Amino acid sequence: MDAATRQRVRQRANQRCEYGRLPQSAAPYLSFHIEHIRASQHGLDDSLDNLALACPDCNRHKGPNLSSIDPDTQQLVPLFNPRTNLWDECFDLEGPVIVGLNPVGRATARLLAMNDDVRVEMRAELQTTGNWSLNLPRGRE
Repeated sequence: MDAATRQRVRQRANQRCEYGRLPQSAAPYLSFHIEHIRASQHGLDDSLDNLALACPDCNRHKGPNLSSIDPDTQQLVPLFNPRTNLWDECFDLEGPVIVGLNPVGRATARLLAMNDDVRVEMRAELQTTGNWSLNLPRGRE
């Protein structure tokens, strides 16, 4: 993947994890990953439609998964796809806690451990200092 593609992904994401919305500036010692939404093992695709910016935690938890179990319905559902799903339709923020609004959001929040103690504490601190917002493009890109 070339440098221009990497830069385009970072700019499109406004330097935020496209899953948990953590800003890169909150973790300057960690480099966010250019993540394959559909993992390379499922067919190499470095197109912009298959790439997202992900914090190391979200990327590590997601791994090559394409789906997970909705904890409410126990049904297998696809994971959140930042290119085809709208964040606001799948998730909401209640204080520092990310809440899944539908099966995709619930399954993704659980699998990616979006509400582990460290990440909830980090979001709470960012909200307290005024360094948290959900400013990302709403549209499907």
